[in-house]
Order: sequence, then C-alpha cells, then structure tokens
Amino acid sequence: MAPKAKLLLFHLALLHGLLHTLISEAANETDALALLQLKASLTGDPLQITSSWNSSTHFCQWRGILCGRKHQRVTVLNLQSLQLSGTLSPYIGNLTFLRRLYLFNNTLAGTIPSEIGRLRRLEELYLTNNSFSGEIPPSISRCSNLVAFDAGYNRLEGNLPPEIGSLSNLRIFSVRRNSLAGAIPPSYGNLSSLREFRAGSNDFSGRIPDELGQLKSLETLHLTINSLSGEIPDSIFNLSSLTLLALGANLFSGSLPWNLGISLPNLQSFDVASNRLTGSIPGSFSNASNLELVQLQTNGFTGEVPSFGNSPFLFRLSMAGNSLGNGGNSSDDGDLRFLSSLVNATSLDALRFDQNNFGGRLPGVIGNLSVMLRILHVGYNQISGEVPDGIQNLVGLQRFGASDSNFSGKIPSFWGKLPNLEWLLLGFNRFSGQIPVSIGNLTRLIVLDLSRNYLEGEIPAVLSNCQSLTTLDLSNSNLTGRIPPGLMTISSLSDFLDLGGNRLIGEIPGEVGNLRNLGSLGLYSNMLSGEIPSSLGSCVRMELLYLQDNLLKGSIPSSLNELKGLREFNVSRNNLSGEVPVFFQSFSSLQLLNLSYNSFQGEVPTEGVFRNASAISVTGNNNDKLCGGIPELFLPRCSFEQPSRQSKALSHKLKIVISTICSLLVLTFMGSCLLIFWIKRRGKQDRVTADDLQVKLSYQRLHKATDGFSTANLVGVGSFGSVYKGVLDDKNGATIAVKVFNLERRGASKSFKVECEALKNIRHRNLVRIVTVCSSVDYRGNDFKALVYEFLANGSLEEWLHPVRSIDGQTKSLNFLQRLTSALDYLQHQCQTPIVHCDLKPSNVLLDDDMTGHVGDFGLARFLSSLDKRSFEGRTSSVGVRGTVGYAPPEYGMGNLVSIQGDVYSYGILLLEMFTGRRPTDESLGAGLNLHNFVQFALLEKSAAKVVDQALFDELLLGVTSHASTSSSEYIPKSEKSEELLISIFEVGLACSSDIPQERLGIREAALKLVSVRNKLVGSALPEGESAKAGPCM
Repeated sequence: MAPKAKLLLFHLALLHGLLHTLISEAANETDALALLQLKASLTGDPLQITSSWNSSTHFCQWRGILCGRKHQRVTVLNLQSLQLSGTLSPYIGNLTFLRRLYLFNNTLAGTIPSEIGRLRRLEELYLTNNSFSGEIPPSISRCSNLVAFDAGYNRLEGNLPPEIGSLSNLRIFSVRRNSLAGAIPPSYGNLSSLREFRAGSNDFSGRIPDELGQLKSLETLHLTINSLSGEIPDSIFNLSSLTLLALGANLFSGSLPWNLGISLPNLQSFDVASNRLTGSIPGSFSNASNLELVQLQTNGFTGEVPSFGNSPFLFRLSMAGNSLGNGGNSSDDGDLRFLSSLVNATSLDALRFDQNNFGGRLPGVIGNLSVMLRILHVGYNQISGEVPDGIQNLVGLQRFGASDSNFSGKIPSFWGKLPNLEWLLLGFNRFSGQIPVSIGNLTRLIVLDLSRNYLEGEIPAVLSNCQSLTTLDLSNSNLTGRIPPGLMTISSLSDFLDLGGNRLIGEIPGEVGNLRNLGSLGLYSNMLSGEIPSSLGSCVRMELLYLQDNLLKGSIPSSLNELKGLREFNVSRNNLSGEVPVFFQSFSSLQLLNLSYNSFQGEVPTEGVFRNASAISVTGNNNDKLCGGIPELFLPRCSFEQPSRQSKALSHKLKIVISTICSLLVLTFMGSCLLIFWIKRRGKQDRVTADDLQVKLSYQRLHKATDGFSTANLVGVGSFGSVYKGVLDDKNGATIAVKVFNLERRGASKSFKVECEALKNIRHRNLVRIVTVCSSVDYRGNDFKALVYEFLANGSLEEWLHPVRSIDGQTKSLNFLQRLTSALDYLQHQCQTPIVHCDLKPSNVLLDDDMTGHVGDFGLARFLSSLDKRSFEGRTSSVGVRGTVGYAPPEYGMGNLVSIQGDVYSYGILLLEMFTGRRPTDESLGAGLNLHNFVQFALLEKSAAKVVDQALFDELLLGVTSHASTSSSEYIPKSEKSEELLISIFEVGLACSSDIPQERLGIREAALKLVSVRNKLVGSALPEGESAKAGPCM
C-alpha cells in the first residue's frame, strides 16, 4: 500500500475515534444533565440519596445509578423506597438507554410524563405506591420492549389507553388501587405475552371484553372492587393457565359454568364474592386439586355445596351470605354433608358458611377439621340442636360465630379449653342454663355475645378474668342477681358493654369508673336501684349511655359533665329527681337526651341539644314543677322574682282593662247566641264549608280539652307544630285532634294559611276532616294558631307499617291503596283548582277505627290555579317546596317544581314501602340504591319474593283469598298466584315512582291497574260500597 494511502487511513481512523469520543462525551453530558434535572424536581430527600449527584464524581458512580459496560449510559435508575417527594421530571425521556426504572414506595406526585414514551429500550417501569395523578400517557405504548408496567397504589384517573394493547412483550400490567374508570379496552386482548393483569380497586365499568380470553399465557386476572357488570365471559373460564381469578365486589350476574374446576386445572385462588351471581356452585370444584382460596360470599347461590375432598391445600373457604341449603329438619344434616370432605384440607384456616339457609344439626365431623382452623362462622342459618363436643378439638380456633340460629341446650363448658379463642358469638339462639364459669379461662377473648338466649342464674364473677374483652353482650338473656364489680374492672372494654333487658338488681357498681375507654354502656330494663354513680364521669370516651327502665333515684351527678362526647343519654322511666343539668347544653355531639317519666324539676335549658324538640324528652315529669325550655315543650314560664312596685301599679290598670274586655265579651256572647239560634232556624246544613272556617273554639276551650296541652296528650310532632288529643266539654264529649302551630318556626304561619285554604275547599271520605280553626292569643299574650280535626284513633300508617304494632291485613290491602288513589284522584281531577299535597308519606296517612286511611297535613300543599285545566297534567308551578327526603320526587330537589306527578311519585314510593317493609331511606338498601332501584333490580333478577315484607304479604293473601272464597266460586291457591300478585303490585309502584315525571302513571291509571290486579286474583270486581264518596270541591 502506498504511503499516502496509509496516511489517509490513519487520519480517517483518528477522525473516527475523535468523533466517537465527542459523541460519547455529548451523550454522557445528556444523561448527566437529565439526572440533575430529576434531582431538581425533587422537593424532599430526607435520606440525602441525591447528595452525591454532583460534578465531583461521574454520574455512573452516583447512588441509584447503573450504567452499561460498553457505553457509559444510564441503564438502571433504582430509587425505590427512599422517601423521596416531588415530581418526575420530563427530562426522564432523555435517558434513552434506560432499561429499568424503579421509583416505587416513595411519595412522588404530579403526572406521569409523556416523555417516558421516548425510552424505546425500557423493559421495566415500576411507579407503585406513590401519589401520581392524572392519566396514564398513551405514549407508553411506544416503549415496545416493555415487559412490566406497575403503577398501582397511586391517584391516577381517566381511562386505560387502548394503545397499550400493542405492547406484545408486556408480561405484567398493574394499575390496582387508583381512580381509573371507563371500560377495559378490547385491544388488551392483543397482549399475547401477558401473565398478570391487575386492575382491582378502581371504578371500571361495563363488561369484561371477550378478547381477554385470547390471553393464553395469563396466570393472574385481578379485577376486584370495580363496577364491572354483565356475565363473566365464557372465554375467561377457558384460560387454563389461570392460577388466580379475582372478580369480587363488582356487579357481575349470571351463573358459573359447570365445568369450571375442569377448564381451570391450575386454579389456586378464586374470588367472585359480593356480586349478583346465581345458580349452583359447580360440582367440578372437586376436580380443582390446587385450590387454596375460594371466596363465594354475598351472592345468590342456591342448592347444595359440592365436595372439596380433592383440595388438600385449601386454606380459606367462604360461602356466607347466599341462599345455600334447604333448611333441613333437626334430624337431617344433609345440608352440611360437604363438611366431611374438608377433613382432608389439613391447612384450612377459615371456613364461613353463615347467612344461608342451611338446616339440620351441626355434624360431629366438624371436630375433625384442621387443628389450624382459626375462623369458623356457622350462624344466621336454621341449624339446630346442640353444639358438637368435637369443636373442642379445634385448638387453634380464634373466632367462632353461631349467632341467630336455632342452637339449644346448655352452653358447652369446653369453650374454656380453647385458649386461643378471641370471638365467641352465640347470641340469638335458644341456649339455656347458666353461663359456664370456664369462659373465665379465655384470657384472649375479645368479643363475647350471649345475648337473647334463655339463660338463668347470675353473671359469673370469673368473667372479670377476660381482661382482653372489648365487647361484652349479655342482654335480654333472663339473667338475675347483681352486677359483679369485677366486670367493671375490665379496662380493655372499649366498644360496648350491654347487660340490658335482664332482671339484674342492686346498685350500679362504683367500679364502672374504671371503664375509661368504653364507648357504649347498656344497663336498661333491669331492676337496678340506688343512685347513678359519680364515677361514671371517668368514662370520658362514652358515647352511648342507656340506663332507662330501672329504679334509679337521686339526681344526675355533676361528674357526667366530663362526658363531652356523649351522643345519646337515656335515663327515662326511673325515679330520678333534682334539676335538669345545664351542662348538657354544652355537649356538641349530643343527639338524644331522654329524661322522661322521672321527677325532675326546675328550669329546662334552651341551648344546645335543648333547642331541638325531637332530640329531647321531658314527658311524664312534674310538669307543674318543670318550667322554661323551648316553646315546643309547652312548659310554663319560669318565675323566680317578686313583682315590683311598678308591676303592682300596672296590675291595677290591668284589672280595669280586663273588666272592660269582659263586659264586651258578655255582650258579644249574647249576640252570638242570638245569631246561632237564627242560623238553626234557617236549617243550615252541618258541614264545614269555606264560610264555616271561622274561630269557633276559643284558646281557653282548646287548652281545657287538651289538659293544658299536656305532653300526656301529645300524639305527634311535625315540621311546623305539634298535635294533641283533646276532649271537648260539650254534651257529646267529642274527641278531637288539635294541631298547634309553632309560630316561632319560619314558615309556620304560611303553612297555617295554606292548610286552611286547602281544607276549606275539599271534602272526601279519605281526607282528614277539619272541624274548625282557632286564631287567638294564649295565656302569655303570644299569638296562637291551631287547626282542629276529627280524631283518628289508630294513629298513622307509619306506626303500622314498621314493626311497632301487630300487622293488620286490612291496613295493607289493595282496598286500602285504592282508597288512597281515590283521594289523590279527587285532589287532582275533581277540584276546579287542582291541589298538590307535596308531602305524601305514611306518617301523613291517618287511620280511623275501621282502619281506613285518611290523607292529612296539607301544610305544604300547592294550588295549580294558573294552569289550563285541559293541560295541567304536564305543567308545573315553581313554588318552593321541601317535602320529605325519600318521598319527594327528584325534580323537586333540582328545580323546586311542583306538579301532580310529584304526588304520584310519593304514592309510588309509599306503595313500595308498604310491600317491602323498608323505608326509602333504609340503610339495608345498600350503597347507591334507592327504594325504586332496589325493587326494580329484584324484579329484573326475578327475586321479588326476597324483598317483600313476608308478614305483610301473608296478611294480604289472607285478605284476598278470604274474599275470593265468599265472592267467587273458584279458590285461588297462594302458590299459584302469590308471585303474580307481588310482581303486578310492584310494577304499579315502579311505574308511579319513575325519575322522569312524564313517564309516571296517572293516578287514575294506577287505580285501574290495582283494580285489575285484584279482580284477576279474586275473580270479581270490587264489592259494592268500595268506591270512596266525595263532596264538592270548590
């Protein structure tokens, strides 16, 4: 080679090396600058991790940095679990050689920078357990080599990017515990390498895409605690590689495939708890030999429980809250046959089959279960007989629950041989005999419930040895004797101690002051005597204190002033005396204060809880010695000073004025007598009309008729006043109801006028009849306004609907509902000016001696006088109205629009309440459900019989079939018609209570549908006289 050529090659090599060095140094500079920007974005580094990130050392030597061997470029950034805070800088996108980014277990916030999408070499991205917010950037889909993405336990929101479905190398995808929503993209079915998909604890909705069934390598599918619905795709049950399938706490419906245990042979963990699944538990579970956890609780599964004999690794099995079993008789344990198959599960830790329909006896084989069993719940079933002695073999048992069943016999003494026992729940059974003293050996016991049994004898003093107790419930169990003082020395008691409803005697032990952490104490309905111990004031965490129905005497000790967190305090029906403590008015949390039926005296305070008449009760005390308080208590004004000379001088002038007024009253009375005589001669009809609503009964007569508006005659308290029962002093001794308006309450005067205007123009047999009005002044010189009604002796529908009294079939019959529809039809269609009641609810439907309903309380009524009668059904009036939560239609809450459709809505809710026995605000409806949706869902699931008030329904059927037997030649058995009746009635209630006013039934349509239901069932029309009679409406 020529010298010139060699020289040229030498220069080229030198130039290449120089360029490579320059490029490498530039790249190094890029990584260094990016890392320094990452450091600058941090606001907290308590461990000084990035203190070494400076120019004194090469960045590859910085803590948490790993560089490649060939190129001095950052390939790993590991800052996990270092308590770092701040944000993640967009400069992260400049670390283009980065393969692994570990930032989990810090408190980083802000959004995930979209610049991460520039990291084409990135394989692992772990952002778990931080505070990142915003959406997942779709640009991550450009990280084509990504194998693992974990952004769980953050605050991410928005939807899952469909673009991520293009990451064919992705094996792990986790976004659990965020606030993500929307549907799961079907494109995720293209993640052919995916092994773990974790998206639990978000708010995903819609169905699981069928495309996920294409993920043949998938081992973990975790979607618990979302809002996913529909049926679980069959394709999911064909993923034979699955070891964990967790779909609990969603809205899934349908049934499980029969071959589940065969098609998922590797399944170890299966969770479908808290859904809406039905059908039977697949028998093929017996083939799933690798099962460790099975969660089936809170669904609608029925039938028998299959064998789990081939699942030796089973660790936890829960089937609670279903409808399993057939309630077999006491000599049959067929429902519980599956228990024998669990003997092979030598590692079984928890077994729950409570809240089902299992019957028969608990088999002795239960004592052969694993000695490692810690949790065993069998309660809320129909299991009867004695508790098997074999349970004493379960030496590892920590929790045993058998509440609300039919267990009987004596409480076994072997419980004392289970030293690890922490929960023992035997309440609501038929146990008899004494409480075994061996329970005192359970020094680890935390919760003990023996309530509502048929026990006898005294409370064993040895229970004081259970120094770990937080909850002790021995209520309503027929116990006698004194309260052991040692029981009050269990300082660990913090939740509640309930000894109420027994026959305990003696004084409340002074040692009660040792219970400084106790939240609730119930000693009610016993025969305890003596004074309330002042040591109770040491129980500074007390929130609920129930001492009612005893023989306690003396005054309320001043030491109770220390119970600042008290929410409810009831000492009614004792022999307490002294003044009402003023310190209660400083208790900001106090919601109920019941001092009724004692001998308290003096002034009743007016601040704090004493401002709320519905929160306090002083009924049945020395009303002549109690004074003051808010006007709603109707106590006399307190007077503690002698009259001054000036007042004496005024009293002389007052006598002159009174004498003059009395003379005028006598003349007025004589004139009135002549006028009345003349009217009678004219033969005026005896009915209330618009001209008759004058002041006919004086304040004095109403005061006398109600015994001074005595609390003994108080029959109800409403928004604007109170209702009293009264007996007039006329020759007939007529019984009346007097509604006294609290004029200090804002809106009361307006309510009085509205009700007068409404009632003077209407007359209908199913509307409460007004007798007269009174507008005067009381003995204190204050304005007084009252309405006088006919007295309806059987109270309100509210009292009969909810179990305070026995159910009467007549009150809950179709005839009863038809009368209410007749009254509403009268108000809406038969009056010249339509009237909207605006507050239709059970407490405003009163019952007479014949249990006929009468709609009352027109204090919120509205006249639709501005509407054209031909089109008023679709019109509204924008008058402010509150109504009652649960009964008021939704449009009232949004725009305060009043329409006759609003009353139809209230009627529909009332109908549903009658036949479910649930108030529209009942907590049992579940989160996010109202009464309408609750019933609608039951009909969709064809489970109407599960939501009906069974006692009510039986009475209704009795009324229908008894009528059928007298008015029809064809008897209709309950088994053939009960479901049809129930569904038809519920459909009327649902059609009336639609959220959209225009979609609601008219009240006449509702009436016709109810008549149709009744006629279809009894084979005849309504008997004569059933249609309500109405008078003219002006």
